[in-house]
Amino acid sequence: MEREEVLQDGAHRRVVRIGNTVRRPAQPWTPTTHALLAHLENVGFAHAPRPLGFDDEGREILTHIEGESGPAGWANVVPDDGLRAFARLLRAYHDACADFTPPPGATWPPGGAGPDTQGVVCHGDFGPWNIVWRDGQPVGIIDWDFARPGPRVHDVAYALEYVAPFRDDTECVRRLRYPVPPDRRRRLELFCTAYGLESTEGMVDAVIDRQRDTAAAVRQLAAQGHEPQATWVAAGFPAELDARAAWSNAHRHLFE
Repeated sequence: MEREEVLQDGAHRRVVRIGNTVRRPAQPWTPTTHALLAHLENVGFAHAPRPLGFDDEGREILTHIEGESGPAGWANVVPDDGLRAFARLLRAYHDACADFTPPPGATWPPGGAGPDTQGVVCHGDFGPWNIVWRDGQPVGIIDWDFARPGPRVHDVAYALEYVAPFRDDTECVRRLRYPVPPDRRRRLELFCTAYGLESTEGMVDAVIDRQRDTAAAVRQLAAQGHEPQATWVAAGFPAELDARAAWSNAHRHLFE
């Protein structure tokens, strides 16, 4: 058997690459996620891994998408072209999954909004780190652990938090790869236009609501014993999430 290359080795999961496949711990909702990924393959959406079933250890098997991901993604959304391509990829995914019919007895990951008959299956964690990039362009979407039904704006607002970004100047320059503090209003408009929205009206409120919902969901999941949320709460992470929402509300003039 080919050797395992560890891609992620955290307290709550170990992800490895074997040849051209990725092996991840299976969850109760993994069969539903695989049905979604199979649908994307059937409709010709080429930017998601293909489901290949399960191995002898009970891990899900997905095709590997070649490129760079994780922390490398931050630098790729700084240029306008990368930001626009990131937004267009989200729109393409939403359109591709719009007619997906979940299998009977579909199980979704806990937390977040409930099923929305007017929505899609949101990726749920659409940030630069969960995109595979090649030559500065997004070529794949990975980490589908939070995919669940919801309105499109949930994914849009979540993405905007990180790419507008809804962060102070110091963090933008020191951690998020911006050479100078970004023009957040312009970047929000560029993203929304590339996604296909006619207006940015209400989007700042949508981001703040999403930030608050995320903090509430982390606390709820931790109380139910889910990981990594329980570890996050023990480390005080929800207080940081609360502070992010408060900063966004206090600095909304930077975006509107």
